[in-house]
Amino acid sequence: MSTSNDWHYLELLDIARRIQAREISSVDATQAQLERIARLDGRLKSYATLMADSALADAQRADAEIARGEIRGPLHGAPIAVKDLCWTQGVKTAAGMTIHANFKPDQDATVVKRLRAAGGVILGKLQLTEGAYADHHPQIAAPVNPWHPAHWSGASSSGSGVATAAGLCYGSLGSDTGGSIRFPSAANGVTGIKPSWGRVSRYAVFELAASLDHIGPMARSAADAGALLGAIAGADANDPTASQQPVPNYLAGMTRGLRGLRVGIDTSWNNTAVDAPTRDMMAEVTLNR
Repeated sequence: MSTSNDWHYLELLDIARRIQAREISSVDATQAQLERIARLDGRLKSYATLMADSALADAQRADAEIARGEIRGPLHGAPIAVKDLCWTQGVKTAAGMTIHANFKPDQDATVVKRLRAAGGVILGKLQLTEGAYADHHPQIAAPVNPWHPAHWSGASSSGSGVATAAGLCYGSLGSDTGGSIRFPSAANGVTGIKPSWGRVSRYAVFELAASLDHIGPMARSAADAGALLGAIAGADANDPTASQQPVPNYLAGMTRGLRGLRVGIDTSWNNTAVDAPTRDMMAEVTLNR
């Protein structure tokens, strides 16, 4: 039988399955995450605000519902976290800015509501660059890459990338205006999805550039990212730019493999400022297509 020391690098869907099978309680999984955050995040700086009391209350609720056979979906009971530009009712939402240090919204962002409705246990709010723009506020410590402190932790969703990579949550939300899901996912070695614009509601999320902002998942596997996206995607009466198209089952095709899929490669880009290992790999793929 595994112990809580073995849980932190489990995939999101794996920990959720164990919780729903009542092998592990959501309360124990949540408490283990909070203890790990307390032990490591003083150095990693990934969290802007912890929501320990509400997280444990949500975990207790999840355990009670699961005991009654009321499974909300694949995320039910799993501890996750959200970037601190997503509004959370009654909880500080600073968006990486000192001017918003004491802002407590009167409602949840749509994506937060949907994560709660899916049974996710929200551990807290993750740090970001100032206003989700270029750099961290000089008075706010930047998140530290967990693999090497001298390495970049990514752009504005750096807290989401660091926390997910370091086992301080089982998955998270980031936002991407010019690379801020993709860069920290690559820098910290996790999987991120920048959804199509409008696929996910931006209601009650601090805006950087409305026509370019995307909210999306960051996780430790493609399946986990797909499960998170499935929970947050969809039309929203509060956001007229949100897509009206039905939300597909993103997990349905996960086992079919990659045979038959094609990937586009811009060979002219590959001849510019690309590091040698990447250039060689891309050249090999091009030759063997």
